[in-house]
Amino acid sequence: MIYVLPVLVACEAVAIMIIEMFGSRKLQAQAFDLDERFLHQPQTKTLLANQGIYNGAFGILILVTILFLGGQNRMLSLIFEMAFIFVVAIYGSLTASKKIILIQGLPAALSLLVLLIAY
Repeated sequence: MIYVLPVLVACEAVAIMIIEMFGSRKLQAQAFDLDERFLHQPQTKTLLANQGIYNGAFGILILVTILFLGGQNRMLSLIFEMAFIFVVAIYGSLTASKKIILIQGLPAALSLLVLLIAY
């Protein structure tokens, strides 16, 4: 039961990866509060794809942690993963878009809290 929130965080990270790497320019503009003209620059596509692969890798890492680690190793890994995502969300909300703290930071923070209580 304590793994429900980390699984949701992982799914969200993979969904963000899909938008960043494969989403239409219109969807990317809406999702990330970007001017659609900005997304027509070739470098922007590369930057979003880079960002996407990191989000996807973190989502997969969380799922692998849940599926293949056990006991204290699982808990500690998930605690560090949720803490990392929360810190990154804080940075993203300060530098890119304020809504990042709600969309990515809040689920990670709630998950971190549940994991710490269970630990």
